[in-house]
Amino acid sequence: MNRIATFVLMLIAVAAGPLLDARAQGVDVIPQPQQVEIHGDGFVVTADTLIIAEGAGREVGEYLAGVLGPATGYELPVRAHTGDPVIGGLILLELDAQDEGLGDEGYSLEVTDRGIDIRAKTPAGLFYACQTLRQLLPIEIDSDQVVEGVLWEVRGVMIEDVPRFGWRGMHLDVGRHFFDKAFVKHYIDLMARYKLNTFHWHLTEDQGWRVEIKKYPLLTEVGAWRTDGDGERYGGYYTQEDIREVVVYAKSRFVTVVPEIEMPGHSVAALAAYPGLSCTGGPFDVSTTWGVHKDVYCAGNEQTFEFLQDVLAEVMPLFPGAYLHIGGDEVPKDRWEACEKCQGRIKAEGLKDEHELQSYFIRRIDAFLTQNGKKLIGWDEILEGGLAPGAAVMSWRGEKGGIAAAQMGRDVVMAPYSHLYFDFQQSDEADELGATWGGYPIPLELVYSYEPVPAELSDEEAAHILGAQGNVWTEPIATPAQVRYMILPRMLGLSEVVWSQKEGRDWEDFERRVVGEYGRFGLMGLSYRDHRE
Repeated sequence: MNRIATFVLMLIAVAAGPLLDARAQGVDVIPQPQQVEIHGDGFVVTADTLIIAEGAGREVGEYLAGVLGPATGYELPVRAHTGDPVIGGLILLELDAQDEGLGDEGYSLEVTDRGIDIRAKTPAGLFYACQTLRQLLPIEIDSDQVVEGVLWEVRGVMIEDVPRFGWRGMHLDVGRHFFDKAFVKHYIDLMARYKLNTFHWHLTEDQGWRVEIKKYPLLTEVGAWRTDGDGERYGGYYTQEDIREVVVYAKSRFVTVVPEIEMPGHSVAALAAYPGLSCTGGPFDVSTTWGVHKDVYCAGNEQTFEFLQDVLAEVMPLFPGAYLHIGGDEVPKDRWEACEKCQGRIKAEGLKDEHELQSYFIRRIDAFLTQNGKKLIGWDEILEGGLAPGAAVMSWRGEKGGIAAAQMGRDVVMAPYSHLYFDFQQSDEADELGATWGGYPIPLELVYSYEPVPAELSDEEAAHILGAQGNVWTEPIATPAQVRYMILPRMLGLSEVVWSQKEGRDWEDFERRVVGEYGRFGLMGLSYRDHRE
């Protein structure tokens, strides 16, 4: 029987019942693989072990050597396959472009006493197998210093695994509080180790503009800085070179970066730099308060669209992914209602009201992005007044917007605040690392219970659910330690929701596995919340 047919039978077995083999034998991997079989003796990684990787898989082999080196002290060589016997056994990373059963991100991983055999259709699959291997090793592998006296053994196992969803995302707001590129890379690393693949980078806000735009230098000279209540000047931004560096780094971790440039609302920082783009003409200061602000881009001013197209023309080449997020959320209509230019636009375009004016705004941006080979995605408010032709929807105000969009045949990413807002408190108790949004705690078990495909959708409509995403808004979160504390371990719950099959998920088993990860967090010096406390 060929490997594809075998894998199909494995998937049927998974659908028929829970993953009893893995649970009974204590194979503690997050997210839970689709199929695990325990067999025979394991393999011990030694200083004589050789990593075999060729062609497009060579970079993943070098990555794996870098992961294994610090704790073991081994400088494992990465070479092409020669066929010669190896004293310390092989870790084989092999690409098989014909293996359709594993898809673009799936992998197989077999451990015997002779070595470790990893196969995938793409380098991404090899990379995800390496993350699984990392968790199969003793937890000391995550130490950044050599650990003596550890037998680096991986038990005999056969794993076949493919993800359920293609969009497995985490968001980070750097507008309210700025985080440097070193932390952004660290955030991407945390995502990648749990097989999350989409980083939503929220780059502009009322409280700060964070991306360099060469044609409009005041966006960073003025818009990137604010004077907080203590009189201190606060802010920062990423140069375009910084952005390129982060995007290249993310690509090496098989993470796609989706930038967000907010419009028409959440734009006070930009209006502070260029007040003529507002309805009133300003002046404005970069905001020092949270919440929704009434001053937004003027939809009746043609210069607004010229400006935004110029901005997007500089942003698009920095991000090779398919999507660009334009926000579109929380847009008060007060200024538009009182603005002669906006009212003139409503009349000239035959629009019914300010909601249709917002739809007009989004449609123009959608057309520009489409002309330039990008897909628009926005928060679910972009449905109001009519959805732009090419737009995808990120559903945050519950699931209603996502359901409506999927029923219209539009692609959807589920990110409801009810389950996936990781800036909300994790319990009814005050969190010790600083104030967070209270009143609606989102504990780990609630995250884990989330099902991205609403029951209301038909199979055809459900196919438009691209996946799900955890969001981190940083109004109350000012430091890297706080960010980690808010996402760990909730991000791990999300990873299993979007990677593992629905039928195989089990809270009690997941809880056992996640407690095991706390030891790794400790070794890495990461702040996290123990969900049992």
